[in-house]
Amino acid sequence: MVRTGSVAGPTLAVVARAAGVSVPTASKVVNGREDVAPETRRRVTEALDRLGYVRRPRFDAAKSPGLVDLVVHSLESSWAGAILHGVEEAAQDAGLEVVVSAGLTRTRGDRPERGWLDKLATRGSSGVLFNLAELTVSQYAWLEQHRIPFVLIDPALEPPSGVVSVGGANWQGGVLATEHLLSLGHERVAVIAGHRRRTCSGARVAGYRSALAAAGVRHRAEYLRYGGFDEGSAYRRMLELLDLPEPPTAVFVCSDRMALGAYRALAERGVSVPDEVSVVGFDDLPEARWASPALTTVRQPVSEMAAVALRLLVRMMAGEQPEGTRTELSTRLVVRASTAVAA
Repeated sequence: MVRTGSVAGPTLAVVARAAGVSVPTASKVVNGREDVAPETRRRVTEALDRLGYVRRPRFDAAKSPGLVDLVVHSLESSWAGAILHGVEEAAQDAGLEVVVSAGLTRTRGDRPERGWLDKLATRGSSGVLFNLAELTVSQYAWLEQHRIPFVLIDPALEPPSGVVSVGGANWQGGVLATEHLLSLGHERVAVIAGHRRRTCSGARVAGYRSALAAAGVRHRAEYLRYGGFDEGSAYRRMLELLDLPEPPTAVFVCSDRMALGAYRALAERGVSVPDEVSVVGFDDLPEARWASPALTTVRQPVSEMAAVALRLLVRMMAGEQPEGTRTELSTRLVVRASTAVAA
């Protein structure tokens, strides 16, 4: 996944000559200095890209892995809080400091925006943890070119071969959620999934269908609805399910946040949870406990996933290679007040 040998490439002098600037000016661009004219910065940046200049790390990761980066999509969710908690605890145990960046993976054309990538290389980070929807092909190539170890936390899409990742057992969670509803006597069990392209959505739906098949319950195509991982899409999918000639008596919703949207749709239609419709979520974030009624959900060990990813990264920074590229942590069912015996 990450090359550990030496990589030949142009010197900074070659880049400076190609851009028509002095070596000190090119060095300022490489190191993120602000005292460079925009047009000059553009010429140097284009030369860096065109020539494949590799910013040499200023650290010996095997001897002094003191700093790592954590890049997340957003810091506004309780999911991000759980990731931060797990990384922080594991980093303290390992004697590491963590730099957190949010929402910094925008792309320009087919290339990653250089800002955060350049800062990553110049500040001497020994490795990176990513908790993002996805990385681009160019970003993967940049990380490999710069020989920076990295680990993905709960990647939304199947990563390239050889990329190390940590996630939850999504198929197992789908089975647990559906078996719980079946055990309560529900046979009309629907599922509201997240984005169709997301790996976790497919695995949770596969678990749902597997549990139905094992119980001898027919899968109804109209009971499978895809949306996004947000309240609004789940709210709309729940209304669609309620409008069916034979609506479900139980719903497995593939995230706690989506379950709140389903709650809103049920409340607007005057449908009681759990007396008329049972609801199971996924994640066991704090909002699951705060919901009314408290949400039965599948606990995904988010903080533990982040901590395991950090420990794997430390091993990779020391030159070790994990035995496998995918680590899955078990999920478990947390029963609260949103599920009941079928009426």
